[in-house]
Amino acid sequence: MLHLRVVCPSERTADVCAILTREPGVAHLVVHPGAAVRPPGDLVEADVARECVDDLLGGFADLGIDHDGGISLEQLDTVLSDRADAAEEAAPGDGADAVVWDELIMRTGEESRLSATFLTFLTIACLLAAVGAVTDSPVTVVGAMVLGPEFGPMAAVAVGLVLGRADLVRRGAIALAVGFPFAMVVTAGATLLFDLFGWLSAASLDDLEQMDFIYEVGPFSLVVAVLAGAAGMLSLTSARSSALVGVFISVTTVPAAAYGAVAAIEGRWTEAGLSVLQLGLNLVGAVAAAAGVLLLARSGSRRRGADRTLSEG
Repeated sequence: MLHLRVVCPSERTADVCAILTREPGVAHLVVHPGAAVRPPGDLVEADVARECVDDLLGGFADLGIDHDGGISLEQLDTVLSDRADAAEEAAPGDGADAVVWDELIMRTGEESRLSATFLTFLTIACLLAAVGAVTDSPVTVVGAMVLGPEFGPMAAVAVGLVLGRADLVRRGAIALAVGFPFAMVVTAGATLLFDLFGWLSAASLDDLEQMDFIYEVGPFSLVVAVLAGAAGMLSLTSARSSALVGVFISVTTVPAAAYGAVAAIEGRWTEAGLSVLQLGLNLVGAVAAAAGVLLLARSGSRRRGADRTLSEG
């Protein structure tokens, strides 16, 4: 369940409570009259089944609460209550499959910003992937996969395309378009230092038995991209998300960018070009798959909403 807090003008508290009372997935409704100071008003709290949240937020938005007050949500890991159990049973659908669209927009919007932190994480991930590639060390490459932050902007592009949010598409595209070239340039500079210190040569790249997947473009490149994009979006929208899904997402993005920079410095232009092609293919494939997952989720939400309207009518 989620804990809902609504700060609203006192004259709209009755309407907020009416919306919450009509919803079968709401439990533990509490009203604190005059508790809000800035902005002044009342505080309304409730525990809500996840699958009901989207409709509730829509109702509050119709009242203008998001402009004149405030709405916040907090995940509840443990709720011991018969009333809460009954509310979850009464709520339509499965909470693990429910998408809270406003929450998704906020998360992808924050994670897609082009920031110093984003550039730092992506650059370190590429450097780690480069070291792992040239030393034929899968463990190091996996470390780079875990660190890669690139799915945030990719998810923002997918959400923006599905919901018609040009700002999210623009923000995510800028982060990717600036972040990867920046990280690749830094990685190329590091490769020059490796050459200067005698740690790396073009010949040493001939015996990388476990790294061919990085630049070998084939039908499975698209398969991996589609599966990665779908898994990543499910991890964002589902209540049963996995913290390690980023390992799968980065499998042919960060390593491909890193190896492309290394191969270019070493004059292996074919491998460099294939690595960049691999990167582009996986970015496009993952975003398309993520958008497809969202389209399915959106159609499911609309269908459940229509069924609910018919049942109430």
